[in-house]
Amino acid sequence: MRPFTVHTGTAVPLRIADVDTDQIIPARFCTRSTRTGHADALFADWRADPAFVLNDPAFRRATVLVAGPDFGIGSSREYAVWALADYGFRVVIAERFGDIFRANAMLNGLPAIRLPAAMVTRLWELIEADPATPVTVDLLRCEVRCADLTWEFELDEDTRSRLLSGQDAIGATLRHEADITAYERHLSFFGPGSRIAHHRERG
Repeated sequence: MRPFTVHTGTAVPLRIADVDTDQIIPARFCTRSTRTGHADALFADWRADPAFVLNDPAFRRATVLVAGPDFGIGSSREYAVWALADYGFRVVIAERFGDIFRANAMLNGLPAIRLPAAMVTRLWELIEADPATPVTVDLLRCEVRCADLTWEFELDEDTRSRLLSGQDAIGATLRHEADITAYERHLSFFGPGSRIAHHRERG
């Protein structure tokens, strides 16, 4: 997982609410067992429409997705996150996310940043007025910056720390491997069930 500190890139304004994970990647494409190879399946049913925003050449190299409210609702498929990341998105911004989608995104190194509706709307306006406008997402300062505007966002410290260091949940746990090993050795000294008996005897 790549560390995420500060990312600057152009953005896609996805002015659609209630986008579920089946719309992000239809179930018929969820057959590979790898995390890669899903870019062509991203929004597959919508990309058949020439007017769909991802088909606009002006947004073709965008790495920030600015979505409508309740993005990623529906089933818990991790493929939705993989498809977004495989397409090239480094961050998704929306007013609200499906809870499971947001958790999956954070665990896979794709920050899902929540901003109030008015701020998302302003981002859309700036991006649509000039698709070359850069958007910066800064995890060091917990800020989104665009044009001369800066918006702060909230992110719990555990998730922020993992994203900054590029560690998934397993990697974050292994940072405490020495403590875990010492604890397990302490338990093995007493054997199964004997630790409880030991404490009872001491009590």
